[in-house]
Amino acid sequence: MERYQGRVYRLALRILRDEDQARDASQDAFLKVYASLSRFEGRSSFYTWLYRLVMNLCLDLKRKDRSDRHVEWKEERLGPDSAHEPTSAGMLRASGPPGPGQELERAELRAALAAAVSELPEEARATLLLREVDGLSYAEIAEVLEIPKGTVMSRLHHARRRVREVLEANGAVPEPDAGEDPT
Repeated sequence: MERYQGRVYRLALRILRDEDQARDASQDAFLKVYASLSRFEGRSSFYTWLYRLVMNLCLDLKRKDRSDRHVEWKEERLGPDSAHEPTSAGMLRASGPPGPGQELERAELRAALAAAVSELPEEARATLLLREVDGLSYAEIAEVLEIPKGTVMSRLHHARRRVREVLEANGAVPEPDAGEDPT
């Protein structure tokens, strides 16, 4: 439990979008893991099995509660001292201490990215977050979501394209062919 509690809570928070529900879901998940441990067959890693269990539990809870809540990105909670900077593709990269202008740009980009991701359909959002935030492989995502690997690849392609389109439409990232006028 100590090894995975942070990951389980963050996954539950991203899916449920409510801290109290995420804490409850995390606790329920570990109780379910403890009760189901004898059924773990080892066909996948324990981490993948646990994620699938948590994902299914959270999706069941979400289906029961259709209210839409705000997701708090990890970087929002880390604050200005965070050593990560979002890029236009939604990935994070290490950087030096940001100045006030950079911090404002990062905050605006985080907000635009969160809004773009929140507009995605639930299945696409879950797939994108499992890949880009949790770093799961395509095969692990397919196993967690119980879908074919090709579906994972397709969802990721469409989700990334849609997020980029929304960011470009809102001016959060330059359009692919945009450049300075040479004159």
